[in-house]
Amino acid sequence: MSREPSLVPSTAYLDQLETETAAKLRTAVAEPSPFAGAPLEVSAAVEASAESLRDDLTHIVQTLHADPETAYQEHRSAATLVEALAGHGIEATLGVHGLDTAFRAEIGDPASGSTIAILAEYDALPEVGHACGHNVIAATGVGAFLALAATLRERPDAFPGRVVLLGTPAEEGHTGKELLAREGAFDDIDAAIMVHPYGYDLADQVWLGRRLLRWEFSGRAAHASAQPFMGRNALDAATLAYQAVGLLRQQLPPADRVHAVITEGGTRPSVITEKAVVQLYARSKYVETLKDLSDRLDDIAHGAALMTGTSVEVSWDAFPPSLPIRTNNALTGRWVEAQRRRGRDPLPLGVVSETIAASTDFGNVSFRVPGIHPLIKIAPPEMALHTRDFAAAAATREAEDGALDGAIGLALTALDYLTDSDLQRAVTQEFADQGGALDVPTYFD
Repeated sequence: MSREPSLVPSTAYLDQLETETAAKLRTAVAEPSPFAGAPLEVSAAVEASAESLRDDLTHIVQTLHADPETAYQEHRSAATLVEALAGHGIEATLGVHGLDTAFRAEIGDPASGSTIAILAEYDALPEVGHACGHNVIAATGVGAFLALAATLRERPDAFPGRVVLLGTPAEEGHTGKELLAREGAFDDIDAAIMVHPYGYDLADQVWLGRRLLRWEFSGRAAHASAQPFMGRNALDAATLAYQAVGLLRQQLPPADRVHAVITEGGTRPSVITEKAVVQLYARSKYVETLKDLSDRLDDIAHGAALMTGTSVEVSWDAFPPSLPIRTNNALTGRWVEAQRRRGRDPLPLGVVSETIAASTDFGNVSFRVPGIHPLIKIAPPEMALHTRDFAAAAATREAEDGALDGAIGLALTALDYLTDSDLQRAVTQEFADQGGALDVPTYFD
């Protein structure tokens, strides 16, 4: 008896992941931080300053959500954030490090200590708006910076060093932070922090490195019936390469991903295809495995061309690649302690499956300086990023609460870093033990 194929995928795997995650939730606890952090009275002052900003942060969350702008077009969003800073006496420079919609503001004295950067994203997705919650990210960054600025104004000795607020455009589908980095945005930064909204409170989660790849196969046109033997079929090469990617998946590490689409494959069945184009994303959990995956995809392209008598042009990274996130655990511990003050309990790495992973250009920052990119709950766990449901969640009271709690978490983490010399040394040593700074622009050469 035949069975009609279903267009609805089975949820069995997701159901099993949900069951496993629920089991881990019952026992998972993030390790407490071994560092003292900032004096309690200063931490309390920063938290109180942030609490007073609730209306400002709600305004940012709702204003950006109602007027989403995509990568490199975030002119009104950036202006909204710069105006919010100006309303509290902070002058920000708009159009910095080579990007019109990037901005930068600073407080403190770099000569008196280290410099930590708080990053704010504010670009949206085409069609679905703020379905990744960057409106919330923007509010957390601005709120953290303003809370620290107010505290420093009231207590000039509250903390040494400098805090930089960096507005970073074009994360969605692009790598705006890498472009900023290549223009020197992080040259004078010692550590960088930000937080991303999600369906869980997570101290850490896997983010995959990502590269963009284009194969253009060139053959020779011929009449497909009268003289097919005089042609060289570029579509055959593209098809072979596409199938080879499918076979390669059997030997890939579990978290690796390759997505491909044939965007050009000929115009008429009666003509041997002269040109075919394949576009791909390659993702991996580690920079080393991403480099190995890149080499294997190069081999596939050239092998398919050889088998079909065609030629191929391989083009990597129309936009700079995104690297995996290298998390600094010493800094993460302080984020966890700060969130516990807010009644949240961020889960440690490994509770939520690493198979549900995406990519972000913060990874590029984390291979230049120590950094953290925790996640804060604003939606139900089953609600995926980049969906209309998550876009709606990014304008709820839960999103507004997340913006405030996230701002306080970032502010207290930055404060701890600047005031606790033992923490600073541990952060620096951990980064060195992880391999130190990477020459990102040349790594895949």
